[in-house]
Amino acid sequence: MIALGAFHGLNPGMGWLFALSLGLQQHSGRVIWISLFPIAVGHAAAIVAVVLIVLAGLQVISFHRLQWLTAVLLLGFGIYKLFNYYRHPRWVGMKVGMRDLLLWSFLMATAHGAGLMVIPALLGVAEEQKSHHAGGHPAMLEGGAMLLAVGAHTLSMLLVMGAVAWIVYRKLGLSVLRQKWINFDLIWAVALLVVGGVALWMAI
Repeated sequence: MIALGAFHGLNPGMGWLFALSLGLQQHSGRVIWISLFPIAVGHAAAIVAVVLIVLAGLQVISFHRLQWLTAVLLLGFGIYKLFNYYRHPRWVGMKVGMRDLLLWSFLMATAHGAGLMVIPALLGVAEEQKSHHAGGHPAMLEGGAMLLAVGAHTLSMLLVMGAVAWIVYRKLGLSVLRQKWINFDLIWAVALLVVGGVALWMAI
């Protein structure tokens, strides 16, 4: 979850480029950091929504079937993104408030499949809790462990986003984005397929 958080933080589509743009508009590095917090909260909310779906799924279908369903969804969405990586959701302009950033981040993380990408890790957390705590309230233990994982994921993402935005703002400047831009949308699509492959291997 921490590694996925760092990967999500590197992706400009998850928010650091938006925060950087706001900071450059207002000529303030402080604005970048302020903007990153609602972006991180919105991202975390999208992941928490997935946690709730996973917990609900574990109540109605078997763990093994949920693993297979996750693998199929990841591979299917990964293939879709591979052929449509150039398409971007457009919901807001550049004049936004903190609430707009939070909502935008939630929608962006959902549309890009950020929550879907972490399901195999969440299932791993649930399986570990089940094996270590046979008694008690398994759903509560699994949910608590997953929320802790989401917290670690979000903190990792926030730190990486902040570091990348600050380095570009202070050291590299916008010219580096024009000269050495990486097609992160294509990398994201490949990452979905890789995680889908891992999920398939776990299911098998």
